[in-house]
Amino acid sequence: MGRLLVNADDFGLTRGVNRAVTELHQMGVVTSATLMANGDATEEAIEMALKTPSLSVGCHVILVGGMQALSPRQDIPNLADPVTGRFRLSLPNFLHALFRNGPFTARSPLEDEIEAETAAQIARLKTRGLRLTHIDTHKHTHMFPAVLRPVLRAARAAGIRAVRNPFEPVWSRRATPRASLLRRVEVSLLHRLEPAFLRMVAEEGLTTTDGSLGVLATGTLDTATVRSLALNTPPGTWELVTHPGYSDSDLDQAQTRLRDSRETERRALTALENQTGLELIGFAQLAPNGAPYAARVPLQ
Repeated sequence: MGRLLVNADDFGLTRGVNRAVTELHQMGVVTSATLMANGDATEEAIEMALKTPSLSVGCHVILVGGMQALSPRQDIPNLADPVTGRFRLSLPNFLHALFRNGPFTARSPLEDEIEAETAAQIARLKTRGLRLTHIDTHKHTHMFPAVLRPVLRAARAAGIRAVRNPFEPVWSRRATPRASLLRRVEVSLLHRLEPAFLRMVAEEGLTTTDGSLGVLATGTLDTATVRSLALNTPPGTWELVTHPGYSDSDLDQAQTRLRDSRETERRALTALENQTGLELIGFAQLAPNGAPYAARVPLQ
């Protein structure tokens, strides 16, 4: 039997997203959520999480997307705009800055700043009393080693023991019918980074899963895709990456490309209710004895 963690990203983005996350958790579908420390509805999400101890809550680290950094501007001059304190809006601009000195440099000038900002975002959530079970990043930026290294250091220092494996296996991509060809090529090429990811996670003593489902389907995750993924899930421990929400005026103002699709995902996830053949777990149950989970050789 496969074990599936159903994680809702962007907890704290808007009140409609918060509502969707908590409702789906109450239905027994969403088992985990990663909370944005600098979202417009972060305070509400924190209060909801504190009242819902059965929901595994992690930190959704933001390093890109135009949002406000939490570190003092003078401490992160390369990571955020020195005037506004906001992150770069686009992922390509972020990656250009990250690899300005070449993609194979031993250490990017941004690494210390990424570690400091990650630590600041974790600290904001922990100081409110949250027990963080895991960590991931907005737009999966931690799939790149120059981001992963400082994120893992900050997570380990804060006592966080689990991190998302953002790489989607071949079997899951085959079970995702609606994704565009461009998206398929991107996910396939980036999959080559997984061996380095697994090695670094093991070196830092953190735990992870066998891979993520739904990355390819971001923006197109509908009921048919959810059912296809559930039916094809093999033995192992997998994470389904989701972005549910209610479409409202708050979402219209949010800096996100996932607007129309959030309602679709919210409705689609109900297909997992009473799903047989899968064990739904949260990140808190990923390594119940505290020992790092040894990810298997990725299934093809």
